Amino acid sequence: MPAETKTNLTIPLLPLRGLLVFPSMVLHFDVGREKSVKALDEAMVRDHLLVLTSQEDGQLDNPTSDDLYAVGTLVRVKQMMKLPNGTIRVLVEGLDRVSITKWLKEDDFFEVKVKRHRAGKEAQENPAEIQALIRSVLQQFEQYVKLSKKVDQETYHSVTDIDNAGHLADAIASHLPLKVKDKQAILEAFSVPERLEKILQILSDEREVLELERKIHQRVRSQMEKTQKEYYLREQMKAIQKELGDREGRSGEVEELREKLEQKQLPDTVLERVQKELERLERIPVSSAEGTVIRNYVDWILALPWTEAVESRVDVARAEEVLEREHFGLNKVKDRILEFLAVSQLANKLVGPIICLAGPPGVGKTSLARSIATSLDRPFLRASLGGVRDEAEIRGHRRTYIGAMPGRILQGMKQVGVKNPVFLLDEIDKMASDFRGDPTSAMLEVLDPEQNATFSDHYIEIPFDLSSVMFITTANDVSMIPGPLKDRMEVIQLSGYTELEKLEIAKRHLLPRQKELHALSGDKLRVSDAVLLDIIRDYTREAGVRQLDRVLASITRKVARRVAKGESKRITVTHKALENFLGPPIFQYGVVEEEDQVGVVTGLAWTPVGGDTLTIEVSIVPGNGKVVLTGSLGDVMKESAQTALSYVRSKSPELGLEKGGFDTVDIHVHVPEGAIPKDGPSAGISLATAISSAFTLRPVNRFVAMTGEITLRGRVLPIGGLKEKALAAHRAGIRKVVIPDGNQKDLRDIPESVLQDIEFVPVKHMDEVLSAALKDPLGNEPRVGGLLANYSEVMGDESFHEDGPHQ
Repeated sequence: MPAETKTNLTIPLLPLRGLLVFPSMVLHFDVGREKSVKALDEAMVRDHLLVLTSQEDGQLDNPTSDDLYAVGTLVRVKQMMKLPNGTIRVLVEGLDRVSITKWLKEDDFFEVKVKRHRAGKEAQENPAEIQALIRSVLQQFEQYVKLSKKVDQETYHSVTDIDNAGHLADAIASHLPLKVKDKQAILEAFSVPERLEKILQILSDEREVLELERKIHQRVRSQMEKTQKEYYLREQMKAIQKELGDREGRSGEVEELREKLEQKQLPDTVLERVQKELERLERIPVSSAEGTVIRNYVDWILALPWTEAVESRVDVARAEEVLEREHFGLNKVKDRILEFLAVSQLANKLVGPIICLAGPPGVGKTSLARSIATSLDRPFLRASLGGVRDEAEIRGHRRTYIGAMPGRILQGMKQVGVKNPVFLLDEIDKMASDFRGDPTSAMLEVLDPEQNATFSDHYIEIPFDLSSVMFITTANDVSMIPGPLKDRMEVIQLSGYTELEKLEIAKRHLLPRQKELHALSGDKLRVSDAVLLDIIRDYTREAGVRQLDRVLASITRKVARRVAKGESKRITVTHKALENFLGPPIFQYGVVEEEDQVGVVTGLAWTPVGGDTLTIEVSIVPGNGKVVLTGSLGDVMKESAQTALSYVRSKSPELGLEKGGFDTVDIHVHVPEGAIPKDGPSAGISLATAISSAFTLRPVNRFVAMTGEITLRGRVLPIGGLKEKALAAHRAGIRKVVIPDGNQKDLRDIPESVLQDIEFVPVKHMDEVLSAALKDPLGNEPRVGGLLANYSEVMGDESFHEDGPHQ
């Protein structure tokens, strides 16, 4: 150790986290940080002296000199022991206070120059004052020991035996539960009177806190004893009242529930259950949490409509009038609903399965259910099932859980207040199952007419009769509904509206409502049928009418703004004004080709937002017999193209084609608008016609469109969505539509205006399709010679001839 002076020493420093060592203390602690281990090694090499200082922030792993207190304790290392986990356990003895005068080293370990404040030389200018402080401190410390019970008597006696005033203050401070910051303040008090005063103040504060804690504890204990005493007396009073037959002693809460019970008509089983629960509630003390659970349970039972019902009359004529007034089109759906109601009217009860209205968004499923409720004079109730993943959402939670409540079915029944409402279960296909259960399975009992008379909810635990409820469900995608649940429902499919139906809906319902909402009564806004049709075609593409309603709302807002500004009292929306209001057209629809072309066929496609035309192009290029299919085609449509090509190859003699001609060319089949996925078998005859036209060089009649599935033998199979496809053909200016013979039954669903303008040609075989669609070869000359030479000559392409491409 350098021998500058005895009071100014150069010593290694070890920082402490959450710990402080006083002089005259002997304690052990663990050392694990690298810098601390090096400082400890340096101290052992010298004379076992070490300076211990506390960190201001105990969370720091690598403190600097700015993070350490400037006053610490000089200690002597008495013992070191290396532990199995790599840390070192050190036993030290506190010697004196030291104040750091200079930081000498911080890189490998801390080394400081300190000034030593020896305990024996602390100033004691007034011994009488110090003696008085010692007595006060010991007296307060004795009271603290009695109240806290954290310091045992042995420790107390060892502290009181200390003669040195400074050591006494340090010893007491080390046994108090103080923060490091407060202990540091005591360590920095070099004057003994100042140190004793700080200890005295701390002991006084701690004693007051302990005294307050003791009073609070006694008060709580006495309150508990009082509650127990009240419970005992209350039970005695109940027993006395029971013996005397005195009913006036019941609590107001139970009496209130009994009055409600007397006013409500309940089935015998429910009445018996409620009475038992009320008896339990009487025996439970007010402070018990179970009383609240029973009270909520009884409230729910009394709120449910066990016997309450509305007078409902099933009048088919009135129902038909309501449906026709509130909905245009949807004739098949209306007929099925009226049939259901007619049977119910004759049987004087609900007969038949649950109705499921399935279809794309915006076609009026929810409003149909509301109209049914109106026609029956029943309250209407709607519960959305979209996103429901928990089985308890349907059946409720057990009463053992905190915050338990019934499921959505009984919640809805409580809300409507009668047992025979029209209950719409919306978006039933959006339910899903996870670790919380399968709500679709819980719906089986709700929607089964044979079971829902005794529907059991986990919370109520009493069978509830749902047989009088008229359940109606809605879905967008029926395939997402599990089989057992779908089996309990009769699915009524709602297809998208036709353009004519949308036009009538806009005229009768949407536009008048928007005029009313935007205060455009009378003829302040006029829109012709032609402009409405342009809006439907150019600015909306949907199965329903929601987007159409939004577009009409946008127009009425702009008109209302002009009327409010005084620019005009009456505005007529024309084709030109339409672009000013809504901008350029958003959508385009297929139209008939300008001229007959070879290898180009107009097909018909079904989409979720209606029908559309589909142009199919076939090109022949030199090659080795490959088939290229482009246009974002699905697997089924690719297979249809392969089937169509195989049919054409099998019919090459009848079509006048050479047998080897297919091996010298590549066939490229393309369906434009390649960004839009396309799939399905209904383009089979269109593909076969396009391929036949390309090989035979016979142009396709541009006024002919077609749809149908083809087999390898050329048979034409039925397809779906004929109504939507026919409307798309009519919109595009098609005059003749080739359809499978099996789809003749679907012609009755097509509007009369379309049947008058389009000739529908039913076919059974591909030969009939080619006869109806293909014209004579260009130039009316029979095809002879090589395939490529003829194709080059007719199509005007000199890149190849019958011997192959030019080199």
